[in-house]
Amino acid sequence: MYMFVNDYSEGMHQKILDAIVKTNLEQHTGYGMDEYCEKARLAIKKELKNENSAVHFLVGGTQANTTVICALLRPHQGVISAVSGHINVHESGAIEATGHKVLALPSDDGKITAKQVEDCVKGHFDDPTAEHMVQPKMVYISNPTEVGTIYSKKELEDIKKVCDEHNLILFCDGARLGCALMSKQNDVTLEDMAKLTDVFYIGGTKMGAMFGEAVVINTPKYNEDFRYLIKQKGGMLAKGRLLGVQFLTLFTDGLYYELARHANECAEKLQNAIKEMGYKFLAESPTNQVFPILPNEIVEKIGEKYGYSQWEKRDGEMVIRLCTSWATDMAKVDELIADLKALTK
Repeated sequence: MYMFVNDYSEGMHQKILDAIVKTNLEQHTGYGMDEYCEKARLAIKKELKNENSAVHFLVGGTQANTTVICALLRPHQGVISAVSGHINVHESGAIEATGHKVLALPSDDGKITAKQVEDCVKGHFDDPTAEHMVQPKMVYISNPTEVGTIYSKKELEDIKKVCDEHNLILFCDGARLGCALMSKQNDVTLEDMAKLTDVFYIGGTKMGAMFGEAVVINTPKYNEDFRYLIKQKGGMLAKGRLLGVQFLTLFTDGLYYELARHANECAEKLQNAIKEMGYKFLAESPTNQVFPILPNEIVEKIGEKYGYSQWEKRDGEMVIRLCTSWATDMAKVDELIADLKALTK
């Protein structure tokens, strides 16, 4: 069976594996204070063109989301998210477990708008009983979203403007950020991310690394005591140099962008072919996640040979997610397309 279930089925890119093997017996200070982590920070800051950004390496996405949200919010404050947002749906209540409520807003395409954010905040503070309710203080977005869509620079600018006007924190989950940056529809750069968010992170786990995320804090006041919270929330790796080596390799010679581009190309080919067969999609995704709506009998048949994620059951059909990765074999994409064509009448 060939897996299109997620983008972390494989281990790590060979260059990263080689770098870890090469440095395996070197001795270094722990907890991300080693020379490889420092070199990786400098490489990322070079991309950001922002020396004031602070870069921290955490072990995974849930730890990154939980640590950032817990570190930046006071006990009575909550975080605005799309109803489909990862923190609202796929993190087992990790955010709520820290005592912070996720304030979910409706969304058809995985995104939220500046107007939605403004309406949410005004709705709270215009209410004479506001102090009895959770106060919206942070806006959480992901780029790409849970359904593979991306934010334009204009959309980010608009959300950031509302956040600044209402003293809100803007935090972007970048678990698959590379795929957003390499999308043919994208007009956002890492430099833009450093300017338009208070905090974001660069995903490694889903972008060719064995594990790890690089949290980037662009507003200096939010960096105070952040390492304490990384430790407390289980995001700090004792052998931190393993994260430094991985991110230094990803940001050497454009490897991070190269791997993201490949994942997108595989997904684009798959999506275009399925569209030509006449099937509809949950959302038009310009990144590495494809969400076709297929008859149940076809889903059952392809499930005998390929792994996929069940997304949404409907009457007689199902929305599934086909996810490509930095390591997806294009020949297997062609094979899946051929099998789908054979099943389509």
